[in-house]
Amino acid sequence: MKTVLLLLLVATVCFGDLATDPILYPYGPSEGDKVTPKKDDGATSAIPISTVFIFFGKKHNSLYVNNNGVISFGVAVSSYTPNAFPLADGSPFVAPYWGDVNNEIAGTVYYRESKDPNLLERISNDMRKYYPNFNYRATWAFVATWDKVAYFGSRSKKTNTFQAVLTTEGKLAFIILNYGIITWTTGKASGGDPLTGLGGIPAQAGFNSGDKTNYFNIPGSRTPDIVNIQKTSNVNTPGRWLFEVDKFRVAGGCVYEANFVKYNETFWKDPTCETKCTCNMDGDVECEEEWCSGNLLCQPSTWHYSCRIGIGQCF
Repeated sequence: MKTVLLLLLVATVCFGDLATDPILYPYGPSEGDKVTPKKDDGATSAIPISTVFIFFGKKHNSLYVNNNGVISFGVAVSSYTPNAFPLADGSPFVAPYWGDVNNEIAGTVYYRESKDPNLLERISNDMRKYYPNFNYRATWAFVATWDKVAYFGSRSKKTNTFQAVLTTEGKLAFIILNYGIITWTTGKASGGDPLTGLGGIPAQAGFNSGDKTNYFNIPGSRTPDIVNIQKTSNVNTPGRWLFEVDKFRVAGGCVYEANFVKYNETFWKDPTCETKCTCNMDGDVECEEEWCSGNLLCQPSTWHYSCRIGIGQCF
């Protein structure tokens, strides 16, 4: 059980105008947005949506917006310490930034369903830029925005702003994850430092289909590097990640064991560097037997291995 300590920070945090970061789609009261409850680990009740949203073959007519950085299907999510995907319980959800948000301290979580022509045109233009072979024309969108939200147990003025957009034209379905200013990764109950919002078990970003097969962890998830998520992308637009979710397709590259690989990027999948893999332009990863060449050494590199010049070596 978490103990809530609001202190006087509630009275000292400056809210000002809503963020105008160009990566974010419009949100807030001027867009007719609704808000989630001001409650630690809170969520909306089931929100009916007027257009069926297909998430990995399953049709959904409702969803939940959860304060802890998640849009879920079927059930609300109160968990504040993130787990890596795939989840053992099979919960299907989209996680722009699954962490211990406390909007009682600071910030607002906005959401709306929209068929506004201006918004849909902007989304459609972006989609055609990232998927030039698709003549995509959005007919529906759902926009959820976590605006300047604080972390549980915060004793600082640090806040995060991020957004998740679900969109469809009736058959194809996509999620767009947008990141404004990100300054914290972890709430106190997840081991984070109350003064910095760092440490402990950091936030998780990506999605979980619920079938234990289709899932994606954005690089840096559950590591200190997730605080830099606004500098990363799979569509060459820093602060934006895009996925097709009626079936699994990732713009800008391939997915290998839930990890993103850019087009034409190579890696070795084993600690002896016997098997070299490459992300082809068709979105598939092909692997073949190939050892490190010359005097290069097999070395670990995040989730994979690579052939590099060893420490102390020069050629």
